[in-house]
Amino acid sequence: MIEVGPGTGALTTHLLARSEFKLTCFEVDRDSVPYLREHYPGIDVREADFLRMDPDSVTDGLFAVVGNFPYNISTQIVFKVLDHRDRCTELVGMFQKEVADRIRAPHGSKTYGITSVLAQAWYDVELLFHVEPGSFIPPPKVRSSVIRMKRNGVNELPCDEALLYRVVKTAFNQRRKTLRNALKALPEAESGVPERFADKRAEQLSVEEFITLAATFQQ
Repeated sequence: MIEVGPGTGALTTHLLARSEFKLTCFEVDRDSVPYLREHYPGIDVREADFLRMDPDSVTDGLFAVVGNFPYNISTQIVFKVLDHRDRCTELVGMFQKEVADRIRAPHGSKTYGITSVLAQAWYDVELLFHVEPGSFIPPPKVRSSVIRMKRNGVNELPCDEALLYRVVKTAFNQRRKTLRNALKALPEAESGVPERFADKRAEQLSVEEFITLAATFQQ
């Protein structure tokens, strides 16, 4: 188990009760690292950036990621997990509510976007609970949510992953346009968008439909 941003160990204390896991903590705050090492001497505490983490430096097997994530890099943490989806079985973390809503949003929702599609292509995402500002000292100006991303059964996509990313990004960058117009700038769509997708907007396509669309551009 990898904890991101443990701070002074508020969550770490509870993770230690899970004796079936070997816990490794990544913390960039120089004041927190010596505190953690003093109060939790049995834990592998690394003064390092999780976003630069090499899984092989932690384990040669599978791992899970957990944490009250720094909100300014929380989306980057999700993409780091996606980069290592073959080994990261699960992520459980606290996000700013708006970010958590985007990650788990269903198609058709106004919050459905690039992160929603790419995360849900590989993980099942569920809301665990909300955390109100009064739970913090001092209270922040935002609400928070804890979500779980659990690896689904997809091991390989029927399309090029880099192409899928470009299709999704291009479509949502002009989300008010129909895909017929939004994808004009995409070289792979030069011959046109399939009719069943052409008059839809990005938010109307499910994850599976985006994958199908990307696959048609390879034919």
